[in-house]
Amino acid sequence: MMQPEMQAAIAREEVCRYLAACYYEPEAAFEEEGLFDSLVGAAQRLDDALVPAARRLAEQFRTTPVETLLLDYTRLFLGPTEILAKPYGSVWLDEEKTLMGESTMALLEIFGEADFEMNEEFKELPDHVAVELEFLYLLNFRENEAALAGDSDGMARTRDIRERFLGGHLARWIPPFTEAVSAHAQTPFYRELAALTRRFVGMEFARGR
Repeated sequence: MMQPEMQAAIAREEVCRYLAACYYEPEAAFEEEGLFDSLVGAAQRLDDALVPAARRLAEQFRTTPVETLLLDYTRLFLGPTEILAKPYGSVWLDEEKTLMGESTMALLEIFGEADFEMNEEFKELPDHVAVELEFLYLLNFRENEAALAGDSDGMARTRDIRERFLGGHLARWIPPFTEAVSAHAQTPFYRELAALTRRFVGMEFARGR
């Protein structure tokens, strides 16, 4: 039987993956594929503090028309004029507040260390919030695989990359980004997503300190 610590570790990687999915364009398939039930289940196995927010997120998706969510998603993350909550790390980390800035180049170096390659068909930038959450998922997955295999060196190497990634990138820009989402969202769904993301990334950062 799997130890509770490993059950929580696997739940942690699942929360990363499901949160990342929520930052893609909303569609009915989210519910049809059980994304929110899976997120609630992972939250229950990881930390009770995450469960109420995960349940509220699920409820808001189920009670809000997808068309309404899509309008809010577009306003927040795409434009067409002013983007209210730009989902790119460099906008929040670099003084120039431009895309593909110095922080993005540093992030790409970390991706290289971890042998992380983006799908060529994926059209977003490397520091998009969904990409960075998926990278965190990958690091947690690899650390868990190393733990199950008894590979202490692999665990230490992956943990080092994860802590530098969080401390230098994701955990630094998620707070102001999610504050912008909360301030400008017109639907409770995106306010709940912002709050859950902020809490989870904060927990991940604190775990490595």
